[in-house]
Amino acid sequence: MDFREMFALSFESLKERKVKSALTIVMVMVGSSLLVAVNGIGAGFVDFFNQQFSNLAPNLLFVSSVQQNQDSGGGGGIGSAGSPSPSAKITLNAAVVNRINSLPFIYEVIPSYQSQITIESQGKSKSHNVLSLDPTKLLVIAPTLDFVEGSAIRQNDPSAIIVANDIANPPGEDTPFITLGQSVRVKYSFVDPNTGKPEEDIKNFVVRGIMMSTGNPTIDGAVVINKDSGNSFLQKSGKFDSLFVAARSSDFVDIVENEIRQLYGNDIGITTVKAILKTIEQFTGGINAFLSSIAIVSLVVGAVGIITTLYTSVIERVKEIGTLKAIGAQNRNILTLFLIEALLIGIFGATFGLVTGIGMGYGMSAAFGSAGNTSESNTGNSDNNDNDIEESTSTNNSSSSSLSPVYLVQDMARVWIISVVLSLFAGLFPAWKASRYLPIEALRTQ
Repeated sequence: MDFREMFALSFESLKERKVKSALTIVMVMVGSSLLVAVNGIGAGFVDFFNQQFSNLAPNLLFVSSVQQNQDSGGGGGIGSAGSPSPSAKITLNAAVVNRINSLPFIYEVIPSYQSQITIESQGKSKSHNVLSLDPTKLLVIAPTLDFVEGSAIRQNDPSAIIVANDIANPPGEDTPFITLGQSVRVKYSFVDPNTGKPEEDIKNFVVRGIMMSTGNPTIDGAVVINKDSGNSFLQKSGKFDSLFVAARSSDFVDIVENEIRQLYGNDIGITTVKAILKTIEQFTGGINAFLSSIAIVSLVVGAVGIITTLYTSVIERVKEIGTLKAIGAQNRNILTLFLIEALLIGIFGATFGLVTGIGMGYGMSAAFGSAGNTSESNTGNSDNNDNDIEESTSTNNSSSSSLSPVYLVQDMARVWIISVVLSLFAGLFPAWKASRYLPIEALRTQ
């Protein structure tokens, strides 16, 4: 018997047992499709977060002071208005800024104040996080940041306020909450350190700029005001909440982090974009491994199904095996015959599994929902003044940032090979059992 004859016999055998063969193929298909979908979603998560954080400067470090009272919240975060801040181990002030700025490999240090304010506009009041810094340095933090047409960002403008696009135009609302050039009433609630009583400060600001989405949650969810205005309005007394430290290039980030750590030890918190991405990859990798183990169990169940199907086929075809041996078929021919059946089941199941898995991955991502907000891409012009970003003009293009599965050829090939090889191994015992029958015993079997 040549290989083509054995292949034809194996294929005809599967066709004769359509229901059993189809169910076994489905078992293999389920396992392989789960693996494909899980790998696609896992790679999609990593790709999504890489796209989001690629909008941040890769040479950036986020520095905050560690709070002595850890239960009250981490240092450098945007705290709740109206509650006293826990004391910090190290106060981030101008002296700290100058000291860090004097280190080698430092490009720039951008100090900031952070808190929470209430904006009154269009007859509504909404609370938002406020980031107080030199607004012309926003491009150092987020190089891809764009502003809507007509924005005028200046370094020394105490009455200016800049808002994120999602704040100005809240998703799901028909009318804008804030428009460019509008005067808004801003309220800040705090506790007077001298009397311990809650106080309230109110100031009017003019909306000078609207920021497009950057992928940086600190910027996208906040409003921005001038650093000096923030110091007085937010009652900060020159004590910064966080520092954005820009290294000369991304190659020096680790060196800069070590130098700052040598100066302040564990009394200061340092976070880098690379560290954030590494944590996310570890998290998604753990989930991916867990889900993959479930998919592999499904493949093993499919392999057991192959063993059951082929073993039943051997029992049902004992006389056929005896006849084949009587006309000259060797043990290896019978062994190969049943292994080809297992191989065909694996090939069909794995191939259908790839197609089903791709569709399943898109279905899962749709179930998770959009992981990012629709953003507009703009290109801006600036004048020659280093301290101002004047009348930024832009052309809007709609784009969306959402979670989509990513299917890598090597991952899909790996799943296909694993499914086929596992099916082939599952067929070994039934094939060996069939090849061991003696012709006379096989022909006598009822």
